[in-house]
This record gives sequence, C-alpha cells and structure tokens, in this order.
Amino acid sequence: MATPEQATTAERLRPADVCRRLLMALEATEGRRRKRKRNTTTDAIGLSIKRDLFEAAIAADPDPDDFEAWLLEYCLQFGLASGPVRAMALEVFDEYRLAVQAASLRAWLDRGAPSDDAARAPRGGSAACAADGVC
Repeated sequence: MATPEQATTAERLRPADVCRRLLMALEATEGRRRKRKRNTTTDAIGLSIKRDLFEAAIAADPDPDDFEAWLLEYCLQFGLASGPVRAMALEVFDEYRLAVQAASLRAWLDRGAPSDDAARAPRGGSAACAADGVC
C-alpha cells in the first residue's frame, strides 16, 4: 500500500465510511420494497441483516486491508445459522470494493445516495440532517 502522501482517495476509503454511506442508500431499497404488491418479508429480513452488518462495520471501523477478514469473523459468530449473514457479507464486501473503484458511485454516495424511492423523512432521523434529507 502507498504511503499516506501517495495514497489515492480510493485507497484511503475506510470500510466504516463506505458502510455509513451505503446505510443511507439502503433507505431507497426500503422505499422500493414497501411499494411492492407481493409479500416482501424475505426482502425485509435480508435488508435487516445488511443493515446490521453496516452498523457493525461502522462501529468496528476495520482497516481496509482487514475488512474481508473482519466480515468473515462477523459471520462466524452465527455458527451454522450464518448462511444468510454470509450472503449479505459478500454483498457488502462487493459494494465496498465497487465504491473503492468507481468514482461515480462514491460521488453518488457522497451526495447522500439520492433516490426517488427513499423515504422523504431525513435520513437517520437526525436533527442535523438538511431539509432535503441529506445528512
């Protein structure tokens, strides 16, 4: 890895920072899920697992080089019931790697992941969020 002076923006991205932004983007997914006419219980369960993963990664703040190993350790704590968690962990890791590589995705996340499907209420319910819901 490059020295801090040589590191690119992508190399400096911490998984916790990306997960924080992806958590905001999850609101759009929730908005789409609520609009569907079919039973979306399984979607809600998957999104809940993903939300828990994002929140745990934010709290743990693993180093970029250790993120994949951290995700594995997170999954192993669920033992034999880890299948759904492992599936979401793979998705979270793929989304992190994409955010590191794709400047356009990072820019969208930096803008608060705007979407017509997102809830109109401020993200996270924080009073610190702007009137348009971008925190």
